Amino acid sequence: MSTTEASLAIFPTSLDGSAFINAPVLRPTRSLIRRMKLILILLLVGTILAASALVGFYAYILYRLQKPPVPNLGSNPWKAIGLTYSDVEFPSANGKTRVDGWYIPGASRNTVILSHGYGGNREEPWIPLYQIAKVLHNNRFNVLMFDYSFVRPEHYVTGGIQESSELRGAISLVKELGDEQIYIWGFSMGAGTALQTALVDSHDINGMILDSTFIMDSDAVYQNVKQKLNRLPRFPSVFMLNLLSPIYTGYSIKQVPINQVKSTKYQMPLFLVHGEQDKVAPIASVVSFYEEQKDYPGTELWMIPDGQHEFIYKYHQEEYMKRAIKFLYDSVHQANLSKSQKLLSV
Repeated sequence: MSTTEASLAIFPTSLDGSAFINAPVLRPTRSLIRRMKLILILLLVGTILAASALVGFYAYILYRLQKPPVPNLGSNPWKAIGLTYSDVEFPSANGKTRVDGWYIPGASRNTVILSHGYGGNREEPWIPLYQIAKVLHNNRFNVLMFDYSFVRPEHYVTGGIQESSELRGAISLVKELGDEQIYIWGFSMGAGTALQTALVDSHDINGMILDSTFIMDSDAVYQNVKQKLNRLPRFPSVFMLNLLSPIYTGYSIKQVPINQVKSTKYQMPLFLVHGEQDKVAPIASVVSFYEEQKDYPGTELWMIPDGQHEFIYKYHQEEYMKRAIKFLYDSVHQANLSKSQKLLSV
C-alpha cells in the first residue's frame, strides 16, 4: 500500500469529514464495560462510606459537647451552709422548658442570680457556689440558684440560645417575688449566657459579674475540641460543626449572637474576672470585649496572672470576694442614686 492509500484509509475523503473510508471502529468489549461499571460502583460506595464516617465522627463530637456529664445534686442550702430556702420552678421566657432551683431570702430587695457553667449545675462544686451564696446572704442579698435545662437527661446544651431564655425566666421569677435590683453572677458559659440575656433584658439587670466568660460559637468549639484532638483540621471541622449542630438541639451554633455580644455597649456595670492562663476562653477575647465596655461607670476588668478557667475563686478567695462584694455595693449605690435622680426630675 502506498502512502497515499494509507492516508485515505484513515482520514476522511472530504474536508467536511462527511465520510470515512475503511476507518477502524474501536468498541469496548463487554469485559471492559463490566470493569468500568465495577470501578464506578466501588468509587460511589467508597465516597458514601467516607462521607458517612465523616458525618458520624462529627455527630459524635457534637453529642459529647452538647450532652456533657453533669453530677447529681448532693446537698441543699440548709444542709450545706445552714440557710433557709424555698424550692422554685419556673418556665423559660419562650416557654420551651421549665427549670427549677432554690431561692435564698436575704435582708434586702437586691438579688443575685447565679448562672452556672457548662457541665455543672446549681452547686458547681469547683467554684463552689454554696460559699458564694453564703457570703452574698451575709451581705443582705437574696440569692437564686438554679439549673439550666441541659442538666436534665432529655435536654442538651445550646451554647446560650435556650439557656438565655431560661435566665430571662429566672429574672421574671425574681421580679414576681418583689425584688427590685437584679444582678447576674455568671461563670464560663453561664457568663456568656448572661451577656446574651442582657441583649434582650438589659433594663431588668442592674449589673453583672462575669467570671471566665466563654461564648460557644463555632470557632471557640473548634479550638476547645482541638486541645483534645490536636490534629483535627480547621476545615472541614468548623463547617461540619455548623452543619450538624441542629441535630440534637434544633439550634445551629451560628445562631449564637457572638458578633452582637462583641459589638454591643452594655448599659450596666460589668465586673470581668479572667485568668491570663485560661486555655478555654483566652484572655485576649475578654480584653477586647472590655475595651468596648470600659467607658460605662463601674465597669472593670480584673486579670489574674496565674488564673485558669473557673479556678480563680479557688486560689484567690479573699481578694475575689472582696472585689466582688465591693462591685455589688457600688452598683447598688449607683442604681439607688439614679433612681433618686429620676424621681427628683419628675
